[in-house]
Amino acid sequence: MVTVTLGKTGITVNKNGFGALPIQRISKEEAARLLRKAYDNGINFFDTARAYSDSEEKVGYAFKGIREKLYISTKTGAQSADGFWNDLHTSLKNLQTDYVDILQFHNPAFCPKPRDESGLYDAILKAKEQGKVRHIGITNHRLHVAMEAIESGLYETMQFPFCYLATQKDVEIVNACKKHNMGFIAMKALSGGLITNSAAAYAFEAQYDNVLPIWGVQKESELDEFLSYVSNPPAMTEEMAAYIEKEKSELSGSFCRGCGYCVPTCPAHIQINDCARMSLMLRRSPSASWLTPQAQAMMAKVEDCIRCGKCMEKCPYGLSTPDLLAENYKDYKEILAGKQI
Repeated sequence: MVTVTLGKTGITVNKNGFGALPIQRISKEEAARLLRKAYDNGINFFDTARAYSDSEEKVGYAFKGIREKLYISTKTGAQSADGFWNDLHTSLKNLQTDYVDILQFHNPAFCPKPRDESGLYDAILKAKEQGKVRHIGITNHRLHVAMEAIESGLYETMQFPFCYLATQKDVEIVNACKKHNMGFIAMKALSGGLITNSAAAYAFEAQYDNVLPIWGVQKESELDEFLSYVSNPPAMTEEMAAYIEKEKSELSGSFCRGCGYCVPTCPAHIQINDCARMSLMLRRSPSASWLTPQAQAMMAKVEDCIRCGKCMEKCPYGLSTPDLLAENYKDYKEILAGKQI
């Protein structure tokens, strides 16, 4: 079994972490079954968030009675100290626990620090002193915020997008975390579904001994893939490296990563994180669900785009989102007309 230690936290877990965002889409009993199956087969790190609707409740339900045998990280998107305490109280109640192993600030636009205007860091430090939070973390999609958090020395873990489509600047974040003895949790290790070869994805992450990938799991077949890597972890081979290079040449550049931070700002209510990468999703993960009347209606909303630029202001990757939407909608209509991918 391959393990990873999350920097100065001292938390040592299996190299496979369980990302609990997708379980909000399945029933409570099915979610609990998957979570317990993951735990029973060697996965002992589970990541959730207040923003993931009922995900925390399902995690708490699944692990009632064995809480101390595993590690749970969650996140708060609070903007103030009062909001922080409300979130923490709710998380502890949902998770059926009196402490969180890692509490992370959820993609803040700035790096919370002691005595700043938000009061967030002072609040989380007090929660740690009370034993309700064992370790302080932060998640982000912005390179400058991530690097500021690393260099501040205030945080014990960083959660950041990291997959085999990563840029050199992303690798620098990983290396900086190792230099500062800060745990690195890799979100979007499958790039939101664009990466379909989980073995290659795992082998890439395995090259970095300080990286803990968390895999978003919704189906038992997905879980079984990652459980197979607990006892038989894929290693990087020349053939796999060549495959990854081919993938990077096809996917790197201006494509939507699907983070969704632009969606709430859209006055036309376009589901940007799906619509702006529809062409790739159809070609890489063919599914009739993308061609249903509901999906067609979702894509047709692209016609309502007024190019206000609000989505671009929120995009951590600096994409020209309206252009991506237009390109994907044009391609979608052509695919739909031909009924083939």
